[in-house]
Amino acid sequence: MSENVILVTGATGVLGREVRDRVRRAGVPVRAMTRGTTLPDDPGVTWVTADLQTGSGLDAAFDGVATIIHCASDTRRPKHDIPGWRHLLDAARRAGVGHIVNISIVGVDRIPYSYYRIKVEGERLLAESGIPWTNLRATQFPELLNKAFGVLAKAPVVLVPSKTECQPVDQGEVADRLVELALGVPAGRVPDMGGPRVYEASDLARSWLEATGKRRRVVPVRVPGKAGAGFRAGQLVTRQHAVGVRTWEEYLTTLQTT
Repeated sequence: MSENVILVTGATGVLGREVRDRVRRAGVPVRAMTRGTTLPDDPGVTWVTADLQTGSGLDAAFDGVATIIHCASDTRRPKHDIPGWRHLLDAARRAGVGHIVNISIVGVDRIPYSYYRIKVEGERLLAESGIPWTNLRATQFPELLNKAFGVLAKAPVVLVPSKTECQPVDQGEVADRLVELALGVPAGRVPDMGGPRVYEASDLARSWLEATGKRRRVVPVRVPGKAGAGFRAGQLVTRQHAVGVRTWEEYLTTLQTT
């Protein structure tokens, strides 16, 4: 097994592309995994094709890998994440991988939302795998909020959960932390990571609309059930771990006004 090679799953995603770039800049051999068969031309990165859902290609992808940073997740079909976890862990054991670093979500164990339940199950599988591991939970990425608001703004009004706090944290800063953890010793559950400020979801939506030049009314909607109660109880934020630096306002300046 190599002492250095780090493999990044989900390497073309919002977080994964930031992680692979930072591993490369750290001077560590980086292997980027994707399901696609047309591999990017990315100097300094070794691209491999494998499918977590089926397990196809994982043995070859993991051969010689010391550490995996697991950024892959199927948000459209989250139930696929569980067989994906099992295939990943089985292949990692066969390859002798010495450390798996996982990214998760703040509040994932306190809000009974279906996608979150699956994330918690993935954390459990990792913790019980016998492979040394590190798990980091982070708050919301600005780029994902941007995409979500873009979808919501297609309607005449933008509906957001009422009395719900969010704490955007720059995905690049989270990538920095993941690489730092990957280069260290397995640490189990590490302190959560949140952005520098907490906002109401409705305020985030209004500021996004202003920055993008869209004129829509923002309507807060009460989310029913235990999940909604968790949102309103502030379970999506981590004030005691507001370690991020880049603010939501700084992110908004990068968006083109249309």
